[in-house]
Amino acid sequence: MSKKSSNESRTPTARRPLFKVRHSPIHGDGVFALRRIRKGTRLVEYLGERISHNKADTRYEGKDARDNHTFLFTVDARTVIDAGVGGNAARFINHGCDPNCESTTENRRVFIDAIRTIQPGEELCYDYSIQRDDDDAPDVDEVFACRCGAANCRGSMLEPKPEPKPRRARKTKRAARR
Repeated sequence: MSKKSSNESRTPTARRPLFKVRHSPIHGDGVFALRRIRKGTRLVEYLGERISHNKADTRYEGKDARDNHTFLFTVDARTVIDAGVGGNAARFINHGCDPNCESTTENRRVFIDAIRTIQPGEELCYDYSIQRDDDDAPDVDEVFACRCGAANCRGSMLEPKPEPKPRRARKTKRAARR
């Protein structure tokens, strides 16, 4: 019987997986830390088929308008990543209003990075900030309702509504003459 060295019985931290996909209390599947992840760690690249916005619209035009479940990630004005085709675990990272991660685009590639230290067992999340459009349905916030449960939850996965601009007081003719 040979004795194993301590190096053989332990996997170096850098080689152990950072996270695992499993059922999430937020929504469907989620991604959970398997070990402590330091702030600034690049966790994963968001992968999938790279397609045009028009192709994405065509691909999902028959989808129910009230179904907010999507694996589409906008890269820029020309490109969308459809992680439903050839995607990886990044597609299961849920939205959160008090995120521990953020998405970063570099050279038209999308990465998910830790923005604070994440503890083992904690669910990874980032703020989707889905763009609002002028032609959105009146119930768009309900369709994209957030279920993150954070104390500061804004109730929607959409980008925050723009703050109303303060109205300037109009000068009266009398004040203008003074």
